[in-house]
Amino acid sequence: MAVSSSSVLFLCLLSLAQPLHSLSASPYLFPSTLFDNYEKMLTTFRIYMYTPQKPFTFTTPPLSLFHTSLLNSPFLTQNADEAHLFYIPFPPDLSTRSRARLVRHLRISYPYWNRTLGADHFFMAPGGVASSSDRNAVELKKNSVQISIFPTASGDFIPHKDITLPPVNPSPLALVQGPGNDTASHLGFMVWDGKLLEYNYLVNEMKRDPEFRIESEPSDHVDLVKDSKFCLFLYGGEMTWMVEAMALGCVPVVLVDRPVQDFPLTDVLRWSDMGLLVRTRGGLKRLKAVLNGVGGDRYQQMRELGVAASRHLVWNLEPQPYDAFHMVMYQLWLRRHTIRYARREWV
Repeated sequence: MAVSSSSVLFLCLLSLAQPLHSLSASPYLFPSTLFDNYEKMLTTFRIYMYTPQKPFTFTTPPLSLFHTSLLNSPFLTQNADEAHLFYIPFPPDLSTRSRARLVRHLRISYPYWNRTLGADHFFMAPGGVASSSDRNAVELKKNSVQISIFPTASGDFIPHKDITLPPVNPSPLALVQGPGNDTASHLGFMVWDGKLLEYNYLVNEMKRDPEFRIESEPSDHVDLVKDSKFCLFLYGGEMTWMVEAMALGCVPVVLVDRPVQDFPLTDVLRWSDMGLLVRTRGGLKRLKAVLNGVGGDRYQQMRELGVAASRHLVWNLEPQPYDAFHMVMYQLWLRRHTIRYARREWV
């Protein structure tokens, strides 16, 4: 697994995203406050991390990168009284019962959990945590901020509270060029790993259509991405190259038959202006109608916004300004004023 860490790559992405004033729209939900708030976060945001009960490692790339970057960042503090949020590190395979015991331990051993019932705490779990009847597990799931991997299973993600990590691209984005012309040879391109069998019928339809290119074998698909108007992703399937597609100017299309609320950086990016959600019901005919309905200025704007946004979705071994690590931190910073459930002390 290769992860881009070079300053050259970041500057390349940065240069593509700099002239936002030239775009007719912004990739950001709140462009007037984002950059000032980001600078405030860098100087004021503090996190207190509980000491793990046993040593462990995160084996999933996004979780591992975020955890390691946080440990080496100035955001961590040893003074819990100055912390805005509290980080609970635990192994990704920890059982529900063990998580409940851990919360019980925090409740008894520290004063911080009871002040908010965990609302100013966060934890990481690759696929999210399931529901439980245990009070401690319930408070962890409903109150604390969950950081998981995109996409998250239905029911294991709470919008406006939880956060998903951008996928780690499987190869360095050394060939990023950004939007070119509109003379793409293919309407859509997809990498198909064959794992989501319920979509076989749609994939087989696309394989028979010359306007689509479906790759089943691992390959360097940069040229195919650059030669396609849209890059197709099955929600829950192979999505690690979505950032690469956006950086290369290929508009992402997520095929899904239910509402999606767990996109990475959902508090920051205006996903609806740079990508499409399309139902698979209706088959290829409906899909082509939707894709062919996006053209002209709208399509060009979606490409440009996707390129501009892609710099915020890139992971670096050594975090760079405005990259994936810092933007996830920014989302946590936005949650520092979360509703608190502190008990009132009567005199």
